[in-house]
Amino acid sequence: MNEKLKEIYENMGISENVLKLSKDVELSLKERFEKIDKVTEYNQMKVLSAMQKNKLSEAHFAPTTGYGYNDIGRETLEKVYADIFHTEAALVRPQITCGTHALYLALSSILRPGDELISPVGKPYDTMEEIIGIRKSTGSLAEYGVSYKQVELLEDGSFDYDAIRNAISEKTKMMTIQRSKGYLTRPTFSVKQIGELISFIKEINPNIICMVDNCYGEFVDIIEPSDVGADMVVGSLIKNPGGGLAPIGGYICGTAECVNKAYYRLTAPGLGSEVGATLGVNKDFFQGLFQAPQVVNGALKGAIFAANLYESLGYECTPNATEDRHDIIQAITFHDPEKVVAFCEGIQYAAPVDSYVTPTPWAMPGYDCDVIMAAGAFISGASIELSADAPMHEPYTVYFQGGLSYDHARFGIMRSLSRMVEKGLVKL
Repeated sequence: MNEKLKEIYENMGISENVLKLSKDVELSLKERFEKIDKVTEYNQMKVLSAMQKNKLSEAHFAPTTGYGYNDIGRETLEKVYADIFHTEAALVRPQITCGTHALYLALSSILRPGDELISPVGKPYDTMEEIIGIRKSTGSLAEYGVSYKQVELLEDGSFDYDAIRNAISEKTKMMTIQRSKGYLTRPTFSVKQIGELISFIKEINPNIICMVDNCYGEFVDIIEPSDVGADMVVGSLIKNPGGGLAPIGGYICGTAECVNKAYYRLTAPGLGSEVGATLGVNKDFFQGLFQAPQVVNGALKGAIFAANLYESLGYECTPNATEDRHDIIQAITFHDPEKVVAFCEGIQYAAPVDSYVTPTPWAMPGYDCDVIMAAGAFISGASIELSADAPMHEPYTVYFQGGLSYDHARFGIMRSLSRMVEKGLVKL
């Protein structure tokens, strides 16, 4: 490392000891990073091919207002998404406020009073609890007469196929399969594993709709859950597929029947896909999608770097330093609230926006305990940008993700460690 770069890092709070440890860790990852680059190359060509196939042009960037009739940019964007995910149809809209909203939209478009929803992967992400009605909330699926079951994973984190078979009943209409771990330390599921689960469910009843929460998983592999039988694949544009440029939005890709129902749920019966002005965001949606494989590449490398760095210091990491990756999230367990707070402070201090702000735990809407979040992002709440968050309870695990480039993701992790060293919580 040249002296000028070293001086910059030191001026930005990175000690010489942290720099040396980080460099040693990074040198050990060269071969692994080369494999990630191959996946990125494939996905970049997949995205480019879809845009060329659908004759993307400057005319598709023009804004629409009001009803949004004849928005050719919106229509082309949805065709591009359908081609990338190899589905019959896609819904990609700025009217979807976040990933949680996209998931609610997908579930509520399919489920009717008397239907049953099952999670065969254990407890869903915290914000899903009020949607389902696990925690009482206005407008939950439970209020509309939808029942719910969940099947816990086996001790090794695999699917309990016998219990899933026993849980399915005549009322079972839909399965919600969360790919990523959420605020749990279970493994994230590979697309291959999800495909095996879907095949098992369809053998029991081919009419059960299988929806996959794909948040944090897009472009990590060369295939998506829609390639292995998912009827609906759902995600947020301020995570992986927005590439750091999408200012809002979500997507649902899947069968024409399922996506059509989601259109009508998003707008109104009789209107469906025909309305929904894009208000000038189409260019950001397209350009963000185009660069998404590269952004995911940096975030994925950053997560692997984090696991290797913190595991070398004796902390439990999920996935661990050598495991295959199926999303961009890195969980690090500290068993210490002070270390969780210091880690998040370091991530915040590494941000391009609001780097001077110190994050503190607070009662965030949708969660059942205080949560600390570090996210100095250009797009508010965009977890494809450098961010970290943690529920403030045992085992005091922090969840790190994002970074629009590997350099920034790596710096964020170095700054998090430096912050813990500064506070006397870690010795190097």
